[in-house]
Amino acid sequence: MRFIKSAVVLLVILLSCNYLNAQVKHSSKSAKARLAMSIANGKVVYTQNCATCHQVDGHGVQNMNPPLIQTSYVLGDKTKLIKIILNGFNEDVEINGNTYSNTMASHDFLKDQEIADVLTYIRNSFTNKASAVSVAMVKSVRAANKK
Repeated sequence: MRFIKSAVVLLVILLSCNYLNAQVKHSSKSAKARLAMSIANGKVVYTQNCATCHQVDGHGVQNMNPPLIQTSYVLGDKTKLIKIILNGFNEDVEINGNTYSNTMASHDFLKDQEIADVLTYIRNSFTNKASAVSVAMVKSVRAANKK
């Protein structure tokens, strides 16, 4: 009788482990799918709102609009990057020895999801590899920005 109880307990443990393992794999696939969707949606937002100045390839325009390739602005502090989208940018910036001085208008008309998607796209395109920007983070920065 003890053997049967032990076998049943062992079976329950094994089934639980398999279930949890399947959940982890599903979660991982879901995260990858969400990232891919965000990048795809971000590319649309980028094409409609950013490519004119920063160019389709992210190289920008010499001495006017900065490149988005491997720069600390793109790969660094997400909050700062979100604020640039919300508030615009009106400072001279030096990147790789070149100074860029064109004013970027505010894009605060974009929805939180669109901002998260476009920044995730930029941070994962043009040879960049950086973490995604979440909608929750954009909402938080937007709310703090209004104060």
